[in-house]
Amino acid sequence: MSTKKLTTSNDYLLPQSLESLHKESRQWLETIAFWKDETRFFASLLRKQEKSTFEGADYSEMLGNLDRLHEMLYEYLADEIMEHERLLSKIEQGVEGVADSTYRDQHQELGKKIEVFTRDFRKFKLMVFGYARNWA
Repeated sequence: MSTKKLTTSNDYLLPQSLESLHKESRQWLETIAFWKDETRFFASLLRKQEKSTFEGADYSEMLGNLDRLHEMLYEYLADEIMEHERLLSKIEQGVEGVADSTYRDQHQELGKKIEVFTRDFRKFKLMVFGYARNWA
């Protein structure tokens, strides 16, 4: 008798419904929109600080560049999620050759990207807050 070792906790769970995956995708888009607002606020904050002092301008410029990079990544990630949602639409329409397993695999990969981006964004925010504390 052979036994199979379960590799992840997901092996114990039933697959999520397409509807719940869709809701999660919509939440990701809302999160990205919030990050974009925060990033605009940080950019404004950095511009104001840059005008008021020349000391630490290199750091301010670096944060500003990171800020612009995040803006581009938001757009890329949001576009990727929207494409993912279009795949769901094709599945629901019964388009031939489109499998729901493909959608699920894509969803899992997008989830990993969101997790990584969330960690990176938190680090970015800590840098901005650390820089802001030095102004005061």
